[in-house]
Amino acid sequence: MTASAKRRLPELDLAVQYPGGKTDAPTRPQVRRWVRAACAKPAEVTVRFVDIAEGQDLNRDYRHRDYATNVLSFPYESAAHFDGICGDLVLCLPVIQREAQEQGKTLESHFAHLVVHGMLHLQGHDHETSKDDAERMEAAERKILDSLGYPDPYG
Repeated sequence: MTASAKRRLPELDLAVQYPGGKTDAPTRPQVRRWVRAACAKPAEVTVRFVDIAEGQDLNRDYRHRDYATNVLSFPYESAAHFDGICGDLVLCLPVIQREAQEQGKTLESHFAHLVVHGMLHLQGHDHETSKDDAERMEAAERKILDSLGYPDPYG
């Protein structure tokens, strides 16, 4: 039996939405790979790539911050029959493109980082409440991204 046959991947129900088109957005297989790498449990996740206007509206309405941000996570309470991860990730394409350029990162590695980051939020990780929580979350991000072949996003 091969190693991959021994290790069964958790079930993943993934929807990827491109309301503004797919230009410069990652492909569905890329998104699936990143989401799966950040999941240890079954998951039902929607990943939506949005423009500045939608990103700003969502950030303002749900976080009371009137600007578009790179990634927003919306975890859902799991149904009693589902012991897994449920939620939505919203990624703002223009913000991520700008950040990748400003930070000297490839667009692909920045997308991978933010999808992993958002998936960790859906699983309860938080980087805003304490320095220890932030360090744990960053360590998890580094480990997952390294397993995918991406550089340290904080290096």
